[in-house]
Amino acid sequence: MKLHIIIGSPNCRKVQAVVNHLGIKLATEYHDFFAGELQSPDYLSLNPNGMVPALEDGSFKLWESNAITQYLADKADNSALFPRDPERRGDIVRWQFWEAAHFNRWFGILGFETVAKPKFNLGTTNQGLVETAQGHLKRFAPVLDRHLAGRSHVAGNGITIADYSMIAVESFKEAVPFDWSPYPNLNAYFERMRKVDHWARTAPASPADIGRKPKAA
Repeated sequence: MKLHIIIGSPNCRKVQAVVNHLGIKLATEYHDFFAGELQSPDYLSLNPNGMVPALEDGSFKLWESNAITQYLADKADNSALFPRDPERRGDIVRWQFWEAAHFNRWFGILGFETVAKPKFNLGTTNQGLVETAQGHLKRFAPVLDRHLAGRSHVAGNGITIADYSMIAVESFKEAVPFDWSPYPNLNAYFERMRKVDHWARTAPASPADIGRKPKAA
C-alpha cells in the first residue's frame, strides 16, 4: 500500500495516526502543496479532487480521510479501533460524519482563514467567512462538550478512529479567534488526545516543513 500525504495536513495526520496505531507498514509519498503537485495530471488521476490524503492498495484507489481510516482498520482486522458490532460501528461512523460535516468543517475553515492564510501568504482573510465559522462553532462545540461529560473518548471506552478524526485540527485550537473557555470537557479531551503517542508522532518536526517534501526525500 502507498499513502499520499502533505506534511501537516490535518486530514493526513488523522490517517497517519491510525497507521501508527495499527502498526501498518506502507509506503508514504509526500507531495509539495506549494509547488502545485496536487494539481498534476498524475495525481489528479489518483484523486480528481486534487486533495490529500489518498491511498493506493494495488489497483484500488481510495480518497477521503475517514473512508481511509475505516478501510485501514478493517484491513488490519482491528476490532478495537473500528468494532464490527453494528451499534458500536454506527456510533463511530456517526461522529466521523459529524466532525467532517459540522465541527471540523468550520474549525478547519477558521484555522485556514486566520492562521494558514497569513502564515503561508495564501491570500486575504475572508472576515465574513471567519464570522460564519465562529457562529457555527458556537453551535457545535457545545454538542461535543456535552457529549464528552464523563467520557474519556468520543465513542466507547477507548480510542477509536472517531477520536483520531475528531482531533484532526487540534494544532490550530489555541491559535484561532474562538473562545473555548465555556467547554471544559472538550478542552480536557483535546489535551488528552494531543498527548497520545500515535497522534503526537504525526506532528511536523518544524513549521517550515508544513506543505513541503521532507528534505531527505
